[in-house]
Amino acid sequence: MTTFNKDDVLQVFKNRASTRSYDATRKISDDEFLAILECARLSPSSVGSEPWQFLVIQNPDLRKALKPVSWGMVNTVETASHVVVILAKKNARYDTPFFDAVIARRGLTDENKAKALAVYQKFQEQDIAILDSDRTLFDWAGKQTYIALANMMTGAAFLGIDSCPVEGFDYKAVNEILADAGLFDPNEWGVSVMVTFGYRDKDIRPKSRKALDEIVQFVK
Repeated sequence: MTTFNKDDVLQVFKNRASTRSYDATRKISDDEFLAILECARLSPSSVGSEPWQFLVIQNPDLRKALKPVSWGMVNTVETASHVVVILAKKNARYDTPFFDAVIARRGLTDENKAKALAVYQKFQEQDIAILDSDRTLFDWAGKQTYIALANMMTGAAFLGIDSCPVEGFDYKAVNEILADAGLFDPNEWGVSVMVTFGYRDKDIRPKSRKALDEIVQFVK
């Protein structure tokens, strides 16, 4: 297993920055981008639900259609090597076929399946109480997509590839554009967040962050 010392890891995080200007002539290799997608696939999620899908938008016409309603990537949607739209599952309840598939992936059957579903039911109904509305359930699924999002960007940074998470867009319009293109069923999925990848074409200003002692409290 390859290991990195702490200085190597921290230097990658220091070099990573939200990139808003890409070199349009530089493209990420297929092998490296598949590795970034693997970082997403291998990410953890609440109760192993994996409530996500990833749309890699390479079609130039579709990118142009997204541009007027995506102010957060208006300067990069056409120059980024790769644009990814991350979808979150709607109605990801414990008592749906979606969770039956979660159980199946874990190899649970019969009594163990019933026990697992009982745990998931208590978790969703009581512990985090997300079954009150479709919105709270979707927000829970959306939280999981951000774990995959972060791991994709970190994995890219280790490969020397830049990225930028994107929330600055008209969610209704983007959902309609992508659903009308036949890319997902809007009854089952919704756009959670987007992210661009590529290679910066200019220097990025140094990070400005709070000091560690402003955000961390050790409880002994």
